[in-house]
Amino acid sequence: MAGRINDDDVKAVRDAVPIDAVVSEYLQLRNAGGGNLKGLCPFHDEKSPSFQVSPSKGLFHCFGCQEGGDTIAFVMKIDHLSFSETVERLAARAGITLRYEEGGYNPTHQRGERIRLIEAHKAAAQYYAEQLGGAEAEIGRRFLAERGFDQAAAEHFGVGYSPAGWDHLTRHLRGRGFSDKELILSGLSQDGRRGPIDRFRGRLMWPIRDVGGDVVGFGARRLRDDDNGPKYLNTPETPIYRKSQVLYGIDLAKKDIAKISRAVVVEGYTDVMACHLAGVTTAIATCGTSFGGDHIKILRRLLMDNGSARVIFTFDGDAAGQKAALRAFEDDQKFAAETYIAIAPDGMDPCELRLVKGDDAVRELVEPRTPLFEFALRQIVGRYDLETPAGRAAALDEAAPIVARIKNVASQHEVAVELAGMLGILDTQFVVKRVAQIARWARDRGGAPDGGRPRPGAGPRPPAATAAQGPAQPSFTGPALNLRSPAHRTERELLKLALQYPALVSPAFDAYGADEFTAPPYAAVRRTIAEAGGAAQGVDNAPDYLARVREAAPDDTVRALVTELAVEAVLARAVDEAYAGEQLVQVRLRAVDRRVREVQGSLTRLGAHGDPERLAAVQNELWVLQQYAQSLRNHGAAAL
Repeated sequence: MAGRINDDDVKAVRDAVPIDAVVSEYLQLRNAGGGNLKGLCPFHDEKSPSFQVSPSKGLFHCFGCQEGGDTIAFVMKIDHLSFSETVERLAARAGITLRYEEGGYNPTHQRGERIRLIEAHKAAAQYYAEQLGGAEAEIGRRFLAERGFDQAAAEHFGVGYSPAGWDHLTRHLRGRGFSDKELILSGLSQDGRRGPIDRFRGRLMWPIRDVGGDVVGFGARRLRDDDNGPKYLNTPETPIYRKSQVLYGIDLAKKDIAKISRAVVVEGYTDVMACHLAGVTTAIATCGTSFGGDHIKILRRLLMDNGSARVIFTFDGDAAGQKAALRAFEDDQKFAAETYIAIAPDGMDPCELRLVKGDDAVRELVEPRTPLFEFALRQIVGRYDLETPAGRAAALDEAAPIVARIKNVASQHEVAVELAGMLGILDTQFVVKRVAQIARWARDRGGAPDGGRPRPGAGPRPPAATAAQGPAQPSFTGPALNLRSPAHRTERELLKLALQYPALVSPAFDAYGADEFTAPPYAAVRRTIAEAGGAAQGVDNAPDYLARVREAAPDDTVRALVTELAVEAVLARAVDEAYAGEQLVQVRLRAVDRRVREVQGSLTRLGAHGDPERLAAVQNELWVLQQYAQSLRNHGAAAL
């Protein structure tokens, strides 16, 4: 077996790849002040950003779910990789050759599973792209040309061709060192009578990339009449490909989606191509499945739930397209963005529209026109006979919960009035009150409006913690942290300074004992800093110092708190020696005052009849402590 990766190489990888560059491939980051960036956490659902990245320290931390760590930890968590796989992936990105301390350089066949599957797909994508220029692929080139795509477009999207033979790709990848087991696991090959054969044969190939830009699968389009397979054949579910968690074109669209807070969801690969070539560079598509919750999570992290964000769905005007739109509306409440639907004239998709009417027509199509909720209302109302009282009542019962979902209260009232007109109900206030009642029931239950009555005894949920209450804390033995406590607040500030600005508190901080911190979690962090060599170690090399402190943590709970304190903003507007001195003095002064009270208790217990020598020693300690406390009050940090 290959040995562990050389520690110096791990450090080189960690230093070479900026954490903000890596994180921004998965979510939108904005300025959070103090040199930090913030975004929506990719590890749990949230509506306001509590995920922070500190580029200068190379760390991230979520104040909601407590996930945190460095660049390596982030990639491990988000891409479900092992430590060695992550280091190898980042090393390849940074152009760093890794050394292994036992067994020399890591043999190719011993590398991590995900890395191997990604490499197999990369090699396959290159192979397919090369084959598109061959004589056999003329039918594929003609297919593209008929839809308005030239060679440059094919190259831009990496479109390729899979030869019609049984095992052309399989033999090619074997020659590149991939095993039959890896080829089957990747979904690029499948079992045949005499061994693995190609899964995709004689088809036009679209590489499907994840948010990070790695090829994780393929979409294959049938070209010949004698091909008895489905029109589109996608990669099966594999360790790196989950069709419910990928969006075609997201690697090309992500920057513009984040930049202009807008995403356009289309139905197919050629639609994505047509939109991008027409200038709609925020277009994406699902891969053989309907748009669902996992897709929403990807978009929300890029849109950052900006109130002005827009998501536009383009669906065919046929019955299947209408059903797809209604399915999308079911997840509408998971967006903070406004959702719209766009249906091209004559039921054309964006690819057809571009061919017939040009790029301007595609750009015009995706300009927001009809809110998704309005489309859903018209579909619902259209199913009922509005000429009868019973039909109008039934339509209202189904449509009112839709209106109650509208996020903006003013818009909700306005649409309720429109609904009354659609139904032909003259008493508009009746409809408005009905919608408001359903919305109120939903808020009280903490659920989505469904037209039902509230559960017995159901009441409003308790309010969520506010920023003033501070971020949630990891569990420790001992009393809970109370950030309203002046002592705990000051201890937290001092530890943040020791981790983020060690030069401001050194060398005084390193003389502080863990017992000077009253909160057990903070005492644990103080001990961890001491184990790493003290704050003085961070004066010259802050990133390396933080890495050592995190490594010195006794468990994941303490490590998470170290990361949190290293990322959390210091409360002062001006972080300088004066502010650092105040925190040092306050923590020390409270520790001295606590000791004074303990000594006074000892003195009381000794009483007038105690051992004179012991009594004198206690009185002397009390006098020294009181003088020290007074000096701290009078002279501040100069007395430390």
